[in-house]
Formats: sequence, structure tokens, C-alpha cells
Amino acid sequence: MGKVFLGLGVLAIVLVVAGCAGRSKPEVAVGAPAPVARAQYRKISPQEAKSMMADKSVIILDVRTEAEFTQGHIEGAILIPNETITTTVRPAALTDLNAVVLVYCRSGNRSSQAAKKLVTLGYAQVYDFGGIIDWPYEVVR
Repeated sequence: MGKVFLGLGVLAIVLVVAGCAGRSKPEVAVGAPAPVARAQYRKISPQEAKSMMADKSVIILDVRTEAEFTQGHIEGAILIPNETITTTVRPAALTDLNAVVLVYCRSGNRSSQAAKKLVTLGYAQVYDFGGIIDWPYEVVR
């Protein structure tokens, strides 16, 4: 009979300890700054870009050279060659940091570079849809 009471006593202690273990409050550092989300650009498909272009406030940014641009570009695109975009001076043609900016080049390499630079400059809604060689829609010549 004593062993039964001893077993029940041990079981009761284990249950009490286990029940209290989950009730501790998580530690929160007081005064610690919240982690800052790092701005990023988003890679999208040409089809997604085309759909977004229905909104006429969207900026279509061609980052190829002027010679490439004159050979054919997406209607409504503005030309700012990637080589002229720095990480310290915002392009004069892009005044709104919150504007939706759709970036493309010939193959996708320069558009990725330009998108990264634009995000560094503070542009919040930058989308890279790659190269015009993958653009299945009409271009202006």
C-alpha cells in the first residue's frame, strides 16, 4: 500500500512540474531595436509584367543602351541605361520612390543589376521581368 502512495506522489509531482514548464513567459529584450526588413526587388514573368502594365501609372524602365532601345522597345518604356544608374544619385526621371517600376534589359542581367541599385536608392516597388528576348508581345520599332 505504501508503494502505491509513493508512486502516486511521484506521479503528482511530475504532473505539476510538467504543467508549469509551459507557462513561462518568453524573454523579450527591452529597448532592443526591431529587426529592419531589407528592401528587395521582385523577379516576375513577362506575363505578370504585361498584366501590371494595364495600370498606366506603372513605370516601364528599359536599362539597355540607346542603340538597343532604338532597335525596339516596349511601348511606353523610358530609357535609363544601367551604366548610368548609380547607388548614390537617383535618376531624375524617377521622382516617386513609391512608384511601381518594371525593369527590363536584353537578357535579364542588366535588369537585375539595375533593380538592385534602385532598391538601394530607396525605390520600394521594383520588379525585374528579365530580358526583351523573352518578351512574347509587341515592341515599338
